[in-house]
Amino acid sequence: MAISFLFSAPVLLVALLYCCHAAALRPLAHDPGCIHLPVVHSTNVERFSEKRGIQLQLANRSDVAYYAQLSIGTPPQPVFVQLDTGSFELWVNPDCTTVSGSDAVFCERAGQYDAAKSSTATSLGTGRTLRYGIGAANVSYFTDTISLAGSPMALRDVQFGVATASEDAFSGILGIGYGKGIGTGYLNFVDHLRAQNVTRVKAYSLALGSKDAQEGVVVFGGVDMSKFAGRLAKVPIIPPAESPDGVPRFWVEMKSLSNTAPDGVNTVYDGGDMPVFLDSGSTMTLLPANLTSAVARDFGAEAPDANGFYRIDCSLTTTNGTLDFAFDGVTVKVPYKELTREVASNPPSCFLGIMASDRFTLLGDTFLRSAYTVFDLETDSIWMAQAANCGSTPAAISNVQDLAAVRGECGVQEIVEGASTMQTPSAGLDNAEEGVFPTSTGTVVPQPSGTTSQSGVTSSSDNSENLGSSMRAPRLTWSLGVMAALYLVVGL
Repeated sequence: MAISFLFSAPVLLVALLYCCHAAALRPLAHDPGCIHLPVVHSTNVERFSEKRGIQLQLANRSDVAYYAQLSIGTPPQPVFVQLDTGSFELWVNPDCTTVSGSDAVFCERAGQYDAAKSSTATSLGTGRTLRYGIGAANVSYFTDTISLAGSPMALRDVQFGVATASEDAFSGILGIGYGKGIGTGYLNFVDHLRAQNVTRVKAYSLALGSKDAQEGVVVFGGVDMSKFAGRLAKVPIIPPAESPDGVPRFWVEMKSLSNTAPDGVNTVYDGGDMPVFLDSGSTMTLLPANLTSAVARDFGAEAPDANGFYRIDCSLTTTNGTLDFAFDGVTVKVPYKELTREVASNPPSCFLGIMASDRFTLLGDTFLRSAYTVFDLETDSIWMAQAANCGSTPAAISNVQDLAAVRGECGVQEIVEGASTMQTPSAGLDNAEEGVFPTSTGTVVPQPSGTTSQSGVTSSSDNSENLGSSMRAPRLTWSLGVMAALYLVVGL
């Protein structure tokens, strides 16, 4: 999940807040029915200072991941965990000695949980090894209370892993993919939100914000209608048995991929009709080699470098061109700016945020920053719209069918004026515990020197012996240059 040079600065998810109720949605008396988590980039000086936030250089993996602050135990112990839409489980307490640089700095400041200091902690006496494309963790399972800041409610008896050892992991992981019976053999975090009536539905929406916005939002149990434009289109999640890898990831059908150049000329690419899965745990978008090379040529890159990255002209970031991803009922236009990242070199170097892979077709953060997505785990659907930013109006929903009538409050003009004004979001993956599907997030960092470093947090459980009984997800690997990453969704 972290391409230190390709992607935006670090972000932290902090302060859970109440949701208000918009007129279009049925109000819920005395209970907002959703949890609203601001997604804040650490570079946002209005939100963070040296004492309040974790300031890191643009390097390594931790600086491009997304974090949620949870308070676990009684009394509450605050810890930061990586928000991962592609994985199932929550675990904490990585071994910070196994990482270095900015990753180690973040790891030390992210906080540790001590079960011995919590009066509500219970050891389950079980554990397992969670293996990721990059990194691994040996965990023992506990249950404890998780407090929701800004809300009088707390989740009771939530099962999670406490690492006894880890390798190459700079934070714990909050997996918010499918839970009991699909991704795990127990209720996961999202399951508990619904089961304990903190939310009215088993669904959540993501808007991680554009690179310029420095702030976005995650709403469990609702939507923020000031983060998108128009109606939400309902796109069915492909059942595992019909998906390319047979794993319960967030697979959807992409209908086409086209390029709208700054001069307005639209080019539709061959081979754009394919299954893809949505993964906030991957900073990169991965497409077949022939499709990636066709897109790269239109960005002026004839061939990838030795590590599989396409170098492009940095002037493209100031143009109004978009790469257009079409689904049934919605087309998400991704500005050139959101597809690129400058490397801190002199002169600056820019790279395309798409890489070639013939093993996986996934839409990572370079796509998700421009899409508002609602992950509906009740009807197995992704509700999708063009991301925008015109304020903050989080609202609870009492029935996922209400999403069909919801309309974003942002005007169309706000999303077509150009890449520089477009506000966009992004979104991860983990491993399944008792029903274990290996999941992972990982990326490689292009560096001016020509060397490469692997980066990205993985949430993949290798020890997949019993999901319910014994569903086992195959471990999938792919490589590009020195890139080797495992992607299993419901936690990538």
